[in-house]
Amino acid sequence: MLSTCDIVGFIPSTNPARARAFYVETLKLSFVSDDKFALVVRANGNDIRITHMDAFTPAPYTIAGWKVTDIEAAVKELSAAGIAFEKYPFVQDPSGIWNAPGGARIAWFKDPDGNVLSLSQHP
Repeated sequence: MLSTCDIVGFIPSTNPARARAFYVETLKLSFVSDDKFALVVRANGNDIRITHMDAFTPAPYTIAGWKVTDIEAAVKELSAAGIAFEKYPFVQDPSGIWNAPGGARIAWFKDPDGNVLSLSQHP
């Protein structure tokens, strides 16, 4: 049953205005709505609720990601928009892209609340 249903993602934020600027203006996701509970944005038909929180501790792992067809172009575009890509202790290229053993290429960045997000290109 659920395999035919749309999915909604949830990302916590303590600052709704800052989250809206990041997700709508910087990442260019489509604005859907904003109320006292959550900012809702849309990416390729998928809704993401940026849930308003008083406080939270960001997870140390990726909580949301986007599959891209050209990761180098996507990293370049987001870098030009002011996004800094994370550097981890494993081997990444200078732009922050990691070549996974299975052939995927992945780059990580954080939103203003410290949530880890990713871009990935799959073979």
